[in-house]
Amino acid sequence: MSKKGTPALIILAFFSIYVIWGSTYLWNKIAVAELEPFFLAGIRFTTAGLLIFLIAKLSGASLRITRKQLLNTILVGFLFLSFGNGTVVWALKFVDSNFAALEISAQPLVILLMMWALQGKKIRPMSLIGVFLGIVGIYLLVSQKQIVQQENSLLGILMIFAAMLSWAYGSLYVAKADFPKNYFVNTGYQMFTGGIILGVMSLIFGETWSSPLSWEPNVQGVMILLVLFGSIAAFTSFNYLLKWVSPEKVATNTYVNPIVAMFLGWYYLGEEITLQSALAAVILLTGVYFINSKKKLVGLNRFKKGV
Repeated sequence: MSKKGTPALIILAFFSIYVIWGSTYLWNKIAVAELEPFFLAGIRFTTAGLLIFLIAKLSGASLRITRKQLLNTILVGFLFLSFGNGTVVWALKFVDSNFAALEISAQPLVILLMMWALQGKKIRPMSLIGVFLGIVGIYLLVSQKQIVQQENSLLGILMIFAAMLSWAYGSLYVAKADFPKNYFVNTGYQMFTGGIILGVMSLIFGETWSSPLSWEPNVQGVMILLVLFGSIAAFTSFNYLLKWVSPEKVATNTYVNPIVAMFLGWYYLGEEITLQSALAAVILLTGVYFINSKKKLVGLNRFKKGV
């Protein structure tokens, strides 16, 4: 494989994390109306992990993994899936899918600040503008009366923010850690171990388990979509991109995810898109643009080595 990755695969991978992940907010919102959140996420990722192992074995790929690689996959499986995804699914019981997507659109801001705090990266002037706009956008988003007056909405907001911190740290960790060379196999171990941890979390929280045969047809359908596309296709693409593209660029899926999620939530679930939410979206996504822009402000060239 080229040291720069394959251009065609990079394009397909970005499409996957842009559009498919934008659709998962709707799919999870539909499923969590019937299923317990950690049970739902645990079934999704454990099944996806097992399917990946089967496909890898049939294709002749080796499932061998070193102890260090296994520990790394368990850690990032927890950061991305058990905590990162599980808490977002839980939060969807309290907030709309389009709201969750908009809040998560600030992910590049969280990654930027974490790179500054943990890696000592300097923040460029353009990125500072993005940080300011991101903070303003988040404030406009979470301060809406119709949001804060919903039961347990504050809990949902805080849970999503905690998940963003987990994803941000995981994104930085993945870029340098040792994992199986095969991206598909790597994803399989992360899915399977993350799903097992979610199952344990589900038992600890006393969630009710049910047979897939007893689920409503629409829940069965979205679970298939979550496993095959939201998990196997999109997460494999995510891991692939983190090895060949900088973490803050990978996080630009937040440009598109909220738009996809807002449209689908409005079209299929009748979720309201308020003027303040739309304004918050514009400001947040503009902030993300500034964070990822490589342009320099005139007269401030001394910040040449910033993020």
